[in-house]
Formats: sequence, C-alpha cells, structure tokens
Amino acid sequence: MKSDKLSRTRTISGKVISNKMDKTVTVMVERRLIHPLYGKFITRTKKYHAHDEINQYAIGDTVLLEECRPLSKTKNWKVIDKI
Repeated sequence: MKSDKLSRTRTISGKVISNKMDKTVTVMVERRLIHPLYGKFITRTKKYHAHDEINQYAIGDTVLLEECRPLSKTKNWKVIDKI
C-alpha cells in the first residue's frame, strides 16, 4: 500500500539558490526540451519554494523535492533528500 502512495507523489530535483527565509528554500529546476519547429534544445527554468524543517540546506546544494499539501501561499513542496 505504501508503494502505491509513492508512485502518485511527484518528485523533482533542482539546485538551491536561496535559503534566506526561515524553514524555506528556493529551488531552481531546469528542464530541457526540443523546439517544435527548429529542433534546437531549449532550457526552461522554474523556481519553487520548498519546506526545509531544520534549515539544513545551503546555497548550491542539489536537492530532491516531493509534492505535498499546501504549507503556505506559495509553498507546496518539501525537501526530502540532498543529492
């Protein structure tokens, strides 16, 4: 039953770019896609606010995020591991 729950939660990895907030880190996630017409690789970035309970992650760390219930207006992810 527990493995069924793990398959439904989304996980993404990214780089910590800010840890100035209390119990929150800002993570930049990059994804590469191919342009539909020209076939060139394009890099798209997005920033996520993620919950860091004990303020253990620093700028530059690569972390794994897991989607969770809304914790604040902008925080729907939590950090589960450092890669």
